Amino acid sequence: MAHKILPWLMLLLTQLLLLTVEIDAKVPAVIVFGDSSVDTGNNNKIQTVLKSNFKPYGRDFEGGKATGRFCNGRVPGDFISEAFGCRPLVPAYLDPSYSINDFATGVCFASAGTGYDNATSEVLSVIPLWKELEYYKEYQKKLKASMGDEKANEIIHEGLYLMSLGTNDFLENYYSTFSSRSSKYTVEQYEDFLAGIAGNFITELYGLGARKISLGGLVPMGCLPLERTRNLFTGSGCNEDHNKVARDFNVKLSVLTAKLNKELPGIKLVLSNPYDIFLDIVQKPSQYGLQNQLKNRLN
Repeated sequence: MAHKILPWLMLLLTQLLLLTVEIDAKVPAVIVFGDSSVDTGNNNKIQTVLKSNFKPYGRDFEGGKATGRFCNGRVPGDFISEAFGCRPLVPAYLDPSYSINDFATGVCFASAGTGYDNATSEVLSVIPLWKELEYYKEYQKKLKASMGDEKANEIIHEGLYLMSLGTNDFLENYYSTFSSRSSKYTVEQYEDFLAGIAGNFITELYGLGARKISLGGLVPMGCLPLERTRNLFTGSGCNEDHNKVARDFNVKLSVLTAKLNKELPGIKLVLSNPYDIFLDIVQKPSQYGLQNQLKNRLN
């Protein structure tokens, strides 16, 4: 399964293809912001304990190499880039082995462990979202210096921008024992706080020239391995309270998407919501060619 696109990724690709077909535009580059779901190696180059440059990470990658992707092989941005005719691997911006010419067809600013909330990135000393945007501004300057304004602006305006983050804000921050966020906000208020940051980030991206943007929704985070492990002595089931938070937050992102599409002329913003298909995979793994390893081990 390592080199096959999972169903939720197929859903995302379909949404993004519809986005580009609707406006009859090409995609010269895929530009990625987010967390471990899309980090392609930036955490390798910063001082943090949150790294994936060791086995078994990368075991299904070409050569079995652990690249800093938090995956057995490629991550969603890589598949999406290939699907749009760009390179099959989106390089990490902080990787010195790549040049601005490599980044012209795609670049990843994501950092595992980060979130919308600056306090989330501080938990494991990773790159905050505002810094990812600063790197993007730096990237624009380098692109223009290397390729000239006309070519660079074409890449900037026609590129496909992916955002995939939010889970860490809840699981590593809000619900953390040592977090101050839960005493400052109700969970509903915190969802609004994060959605506000997402809206500001997208608006700033728009102001910098981005037009085709995919805003990633949350998966049923109560079913992630970390959450199920915490429930080990009560059946290892999903945390339904956390799943409800994910659903509620996705609704708020949907409202935000509709709002920004009305307010920002020329923007094509889509909400890529993987919740339902991801939950179906968790509940019916055999239908997707997967095994429920937890169930096998306990039996």
